Amino acid sequence: MDLVPTRDFVAATQGFKRFVIDKTGANPQNGGLLKTKALSVLVLNGPNLNMLGLREPEVYGRETLPEIEKAMKKQASKLGMEIEFFQSNHEGELVDQIQKARGRKQAIVLNAGAYTHTSVAVRDAVAAVEVPTIEVHLSNIYTREPFRNHSLLSPVCVGQICGFGATSYLLALEAAVRLISPKSAQMRSNNRKSPVSSRGRVAKARG
Repeated sequence: MDLVPTRDFVAATQGFKRFVIDKTGANPQNGGLLKTKALSVLVLNGPNLNMLGLREPEVYGRETLPEIEKAMKKQASKLGMEIEFFQSNHEGELVDQIQKARGRKQAIVLNAGAYTHTSVAVRDAVAAVEVPTIEVHLSNIYTREPFRNHSLLSPVCVGQICGFGATSYLLALEAAVRLISPKSAQMRSNNRKSPVSSRGRVAKARG
């Protein structure tokens, strides 16, 4: 389950590294070692995702959560990315992890499971921490039961990736690198000042 980086993806990764160097003030001509910070991403999985591989494999696929995490670690290693995983069946624990990401993580990849459709608490935590968050789903939630068609999280996430099975997570890593690039950071800043609603921006990200 490998994802081959696109040319634009490589450029975005390089742009992120230059951005960090500029921010830290490191000087490669100073005779010392040049140190750069890795992009640090938190991957959060909600209720029942620990049952992947057993739970309705015709819907969610046969890959287990550890297998998905292994593929993500491999991809993250290629990108020089730090990645942290957390899964819980409990709403409050997910909220705690989102809050802890503030100031520590540059992006969050979030599959909140059933809480996607029900949890105002998770939604408010994402909105509060102001860490770019990518909503991920294994299945296409818009072709399933009506109650799954609505996401409380989409309006506060920068975008949504769904329907690609386990590959949805790998695509989210590519999105995370693009999000942290200087150009994307400036665009997000402009969007926060714009009267355009969050819901409108999310719709464009999915389109």
